[in-house]
Amino acid sequence: MKENQNPRLINLFTAICIVVANMIGTGVFTSLGFQVIDIKSGFSLLFLWIVGGIFALCGALAYGELAAVMPRSGGEYHYLSKIYHPIIGFLSGWVSVTVGFAAPIAAAAIALGNYFTSVFPVINPIAIALLVVIAVTLIHLNNVKTGSYFQQIFTILKVLLIVILILCGLVFAESQGLNFFPTPGDLPVIASTPFAISLVYVTYSYSGWNASIYIANEIEEPEKNLPRSLLLGTLVVMLLYLLLNFIFLYSTPIDNLAGQLEVGYIAAESIFGSSGAKIMGMLISFGLISSISSMVWAGPRVTQVIGEDIPLFKLLARKNNSGVPYYAILLQLAIVIVLVITSSFDAVITYLGFTLTLSSFMTVLGVFIHRIKYPEIQRPYQTWGYPVTPLLFLAISLWILVFIFMDKPVESLAGLGTIALGLPVYLIAARNKLVSSDSQD
Repeated sequence: MKENQNPRLINLFTAICIVVANMIGTGVFTSLGFQVIDIKSGFSLLFLWIVGGIFALCGALAYGELAAVMPRSGGEYHYLSKIYHPIIGFLSGWVSVTVGFAAPIAAAAIALGNYFTSVFPVINPIAIALLVVIAVTLIHLNNVKTGSYFQQIFTILKVLLIVILILCGLVFAESQGLNFFPTPGDLPVIASTPFAISLVYVTYSYSGWNASIYIANEIEEPEKNLPRSLLLGTLVVMLLYLLLNFIFLYSTPIDNLAGQLEVGYIAAESIFGSSGAKIMGMLISFGLISSISSMVWAGPRVTQVIGEDIPLFKLLARKNNSGVPYYAILLQLAIVIVLVITSSFDAVITYLGFTLTLSSFMTVLGVFIHRIKYPEIQRPYQTWGYPVTPLLFLAISLWILVFIFMDKPVESLAGLGTIALGLPVYLIAARNKLVSSDSQD
């Protein structure tokens, strides 16, 4: 296998920042409003986020083993290529390169632009979105160290603002009298269909727990720090999510939240009043910059590794003097700009959940297959709780896949169609011997 020679400039703290920034997007500030329509129990609502966190943690535990034994950038593309076959890895990488990172970047940028223009209506949200994406991309085009500092600063700012919101809620908000302790009535709620449906969208809010695997080549001591970054980052976000949702429910009447998208703003209004809510909401929305930054950083590394393995795309593996894959970054920027201007990212994100869940399912299943195929390989880290934790992740993932396919069959088929579009590209490269032997080891 050809390893990238990038200097390892990313320490454990920055790797954790990438995971935290990638996970905390708009989901935690919007999804509770739909959960409380059918679920009125404070304990059951918080239990949703506990289950979602356990799901993400089980995934992080399993990914950590593969990351430690195969510490190369590229994420699922690299793992699936080695465990199954290069074509499986390529199809996963194809989704990542074309829409897997670009669509969430576009969505986060538009969300930031929309909130900014709600406070300053004279500015076009599309213009703000494009400005932020281009500026963040230019920062990451410079060098890895600059991008690392930028990521640290904006992730710390995001977490600090969330902590301030939580503390102010505890100190200044009036309790709405919701019970957060379990009662006999919670069991049928947890076993209900609304709880199951809500869990699907909670798991989406936790997505991004695998973010650091995409930049493995740049992380110091990846055999140790990759698993640690996945676990610690996921635990931090799980704690913040639980506290945030507790504050939302503690400070705001549940009827005021039901069916509302702007849950974070409504809760901030209960705590700070309308003027304070606008300021706090705008500040937290700027936290999306850290999410955009982490994806701008991680996404092109998948493209770069594909370029290293498949000569047909070798241009995308080219790096500048600082080791930055500038053609891969510019390709992602071009896709994001198209998605933002055409607003087509909404349609893409609708079916992305199915394809990304399928990719994660195959990767965690690969932990079992890799142990069977390569029992002699030394594993610097082994999945905690094996085989229970990866089996739990696989069971929940399979249930989510079945649910999504039954609930949104057209979107699910569109997701599979996106994967299938990569098949002829790979076959053309393979037929013309444009797939390097390194990718098929």
